[in-house]
Amino acid sequence: MSTRSLLAAAALGGTLVAPRQLSAQTSDSVPETRGHRSSWEFLVPGGAVVPTGAQRAALGRANLTAVQLSRVVGPALAVTATVGWARSRDVASADAPKVDVFTYDLGAEARAPRVAVGRGLTLAPFAGVGAGARSYDYRSLDLDATHVVAAYGAVGGELGLRRLRLRLEARDYLTGFRPLRGGGTTTARNDVVVMAGLRYVRRGG
Repeated sequence: MSTRSLLAAAALGGTLVAPRQLSAQTSDSVPETRGHRSSWEFLVPGGAVVPTGAQRAALGRANLTAVQLSRVVGPALAVTATVGWARSRDVASADAPKVDVFTYDLGAEARAPRVAVGRGLTLAPFAGVGAGARSYDYRSLDLDATHVVAAYGAVGGELGLRRLRLRLEARDYLTGFRPLRGGGTTTARNDVVVMAGLRYVRRGG
């Protein structure tokens, strides 16, 4: 075969191979692009508020119900809004009246890639920070509610089994606090919130 024939054959082969390689690269990149698309997550977790330090002398441990809405804006970043309702008691008063504790905040989460940890089981750990406000309101007493600022740091993880996701989260809250009765100055208080919630995802989620 002449040199001219060899060059012609090589050129023809290149024109056939190049589209196939381009097609393969494009198809390989589609799942990654889809994985980076923004999406919404909705969760109704339950848990508890555990006062620590000086807060234990003012409020009792409380059951918590929350609503969380997350916007996943990248492969490793999500923005989460949380509204929580805890049923506590004013343990500083002799009759320990019931107190509703409402927390509403907005935070950012750094999420690690999901990894396999067992047969069909995956784990996606995360850490986050956020800020918002908290309100204390007596359930049966005619007293004005108390409103203070709040900030938190969080760690947790989401366990996955097929299309089920179990989110486990612990938050360390730093809040302001004013005496619920009689007024007084605002001081810094601390408590720990633990939550767990189950959600169902679409195929491939």
